[in-house]
Amino acid sequence: MSRKFLETESPAWVAEGLITAEQQQRLLARYPPDAVQAVGLLPLLGSILLLLSALSVVAANWQNLPTQVRLGLLLATLAATYAGGEYFLKRGNRRVGHGLIGLGLVVFGVSIILTSQLYQLVGYDVSGLLAWVVVGVLLSYLYESQTLVLLPIIIGAAVQTYCTQALGLFSYATMGLVALGSGYRWWRRPDTIVASVLATGLLWQAALWVALSHSKITWFFIPAMLVYAAGDWHPERPASCALQGPPLIAAYLFALGLALFGETDQYAGLLRPPVLAYLGALAAVFALSVAGKRQRGRLASLPDWLLLLPGFYLPGGLPLAIATLVVLYAHAGSVLARAHRSGEAEQLTLGTVLFVVATMVAYFKLTWAFLDKSLFFLIGGVLLLGMSWYLRRRNAQRLAAGVATVAATPPTPSDQSPTA
Repeated sequence: MSRKFLETESPAWVAEGLITAEQQQRLLARYPPDAVQAVGLLPLLGSILLLLSALSVVAANWQNLPTQVRLGLLLATLAATYAGGEYFLKRGNRRVGHGLIGLGLVVFGVSIILTSQLYQLVGYDVSGLLAWVVVGVLLSYLYESQTLVLLPIIIGAAVQTYCTQALGLFSYATMGLVALGSGYRWWRRPDTIVASVLATGLLWQAALWVALSHSKITWFFIPAMLVYAAGDWHPERPASCALQGPPLIAAYLFALGLALFGETDQYAGLLRPPVLAYLGALAAVFALSVAGKRQRGRLASLPDWLLLLPGFYLPGGLPLAIATLVVLYAHAGSVLARAHRSGEAEQLTLGTVLFVVATMVAYFKLTWAFLDKSLFFLIGGVLLLGMSWYLRRRNAQRLAAGVATVAATPPTPSDQSPTA
């Protein structure tokens, strides 16, 4: 909460009797003006500039410094950042304190790399970089900070990228640390931003595994949907949706690509893994997801799995593209149906967008080849305007029905004032 928000909203709270004038002043006193906060940050900004100046001098002369001096500088910088973070935390400045501790974690990783170069260590061992991930995960448990939870996820993705691209190996320990260490931290203390970043980081590592092992790219969806299934078991719905967002986006883009390019049949060597192995693994993940949905009462979201129908096993051609379009329409319809039942405006918007996208893909696929271009764009414009009018009308009807229901609901005894 900011002081500007309080200054804008608190007079209305006082007028409505939500708080007293005295409570308003106490709230304003709790949040100092922005100018005071900016002045308090000046010493920190000055210190950062001095640190950057010193670092630039050291970097310019790094190769000429003795080995002992280099190690001393690395250790001193590491100790200074952690000590500074603890100092600001004890003074109640959590943002600066956690920021310095996060900087210390970055310095720790840089120190590992520079020490390896300093002693010309063989670059085929990832234990040093793995230690960086371990320390990051431990810090995320020690401090209640979103930044320190996000850092080991990002570091894990960076370490995995280095392992696959530079060393030609996949570090299962790195993926396990992020999935179990950071995943358990998020499970106990859910956060929507952390959930999205965690899912994206795990999907990135899964993609690196598929690329390194030269597997069919559809194997990517086994670990991706495992992340989705984990969201089905989480008790908090917002955190669950945030974790499931990246896997669903990946599955939707894959289905969309199949609808656009599936008729060429050039994908067979890339998309078709062994039938029994792939379908068996997918069925196991599907069963895990269904069990979680049943446990948490979320079976209404089961149509999300329509995007994972293995249509790529069918022969290529226009029939496959049409079948995939039917799947896209069915998925969009399920999202719209859920939105109308729950009354969630965001889900209604999402369903509308998905429906429009499916319609445009179908229109381009089925009419571009045989319609005159001017007629093509004319019909397309009329179609979109008609869809916009229809969806707006349905939304207005739904909102009017909701208002009428609220108006017709009799007041509860607690809402009625007592009679004399």
